[in-house]
Amino acid sequence: MTDISAAAEPPKKKSAVMLTAIAVVVLTLVGGGGGWVVGKIIAPAPAKHEDAAAPAAEHGAPAGGEGGKGAVTHVKPLEPIIANLAYPSDSLVRLELSLIFGENVDEAVAGTVQEDILAYMRTVSLQQIQGPRGFSYLRDDLKERARLRSQGKVADVVFRTFVIE
Repeated sequence: MTDISAAAEPPKKKSAVMLTAIAVVVLTLVGGGGGWVVGKIIAPAPAKHEDAAAPAAEHGAPAGGEGGKGAVTHVKPLEPIIANLAYPSDSLVRLELSLIFGENVDEAVAGTVQEDILAYMRTVSLQQIQGPRGFSYLRDDLKERARLRSQGKVADVVFRTFVIE
């Protein structure tokens, strides 16, 4: 009798392992399918390149949109700007910036903007530019100063490097 009860036991273990494996597979498929459905609902379908280029070409813009292959950008890299901060005065800042002009690159305007940025950086304290929010404010301030100094000729200011010692 003991042999019969011992022989009946292993199939129960196999069925429990098999049921667990089937449950894991089913739950994985349900989770993957649910994630795919939610992804399709939330994320928009990517636009085809041909469809995106057609409206731009109708309005006279180069195919490929802003910054694409056909777009002409007027970028003027500035010489490195090295300045002492206002506080602490022994801290140095080094900026390498590029100016993006809307029309044509104007060397005189670029020089004037560079001098204005240097003068502005000497009035900034380390506490004002610390952290992501401070850096964002600095970027916005420099962009605004460049636009004002160039009378709207500079469209944007791009940071290439930003180092504080």
